[in-house]
Amino acid sequence: MRVVLADDQPAVRAGLALILAAAPGVEVAGEAADGEEAVRLCADLRPDVAVLDVRMPRLDGISATREIVAGGLADVLVLTTFDLDEYVFGALRAGAAGFLLKDTDADALVAAVRTVARGEGIIAPAVTRRLISAFAATAPGPPAATRDAVATLTARERDVLACLGLGLSNQQLADRLAMAESTAKTHVSRVLAKLDLRSRVQAAILAQELALPPPQASPPVPPPTPPVGPPAPPPGGAG
Repeated sequence: MRVVLADDQPAVRAGLALILAAAPGVEVAGEAADGEEAVRLCADLRPDVAVLDVRMPRLDGISATREIVAGGLADVLVLTTFDLDEYVFGALRAGAAGFLLKDTDADALVAAVRTVARGEGIIAPAVTRRLISAFAATAPGPPAATRDAVATLTARERDVLACLGLGLSNQQLADRLAMAESTAKTHVSRVLAKLDLRSRVQAAILAQELALPPPQASPPVPPPTPPVGPPAPPPGGAG
């Protein structure tokens, strides 16, 4: 997994690089001191994840996120000092997979980067619900074109969208709807494609804006019943 880091503070950037480079299977492919350099590095290196600071010179983290995600250059994890501010809202709107506080410990940082690389959001469900609810309450509603696209979703896809609004991971979504995790992941990808959304966080925001009711948990699928046949003959047979 290859990562590009962008932060205008050299000490912060160096600390992040040390943490990630020490993690198995993680390569810090490039470092940038501003948003413009981050976009250029992502275009040149095509990393799996770009970790961006919100406040950077020349091009801020929100604008850089928008360019990186729109170009399909990398999935983006945004760093911020605050857990709820207009910069984070802007980053989510721009297509970031989520955000992380700068004081997060090393293990959580590595886990978050791995999560984003898998195509999932990195915000814990309770925090996701609080953040998205606050954002949906202050943001303008979805445009008519988006509402029309939502109307084309199947009932199952609407359930998946509602689950994303709860901040559920693929495994949690699969458990909720009684399906395999691979099936849940396929449904999520299909919903994002139909709604022209760049990340599951954007889908979660949309679900909150539409006030989609959460689906009832489906009963677990029972194991298959073994076939009923004649009793087996005793060992050794007759005689």
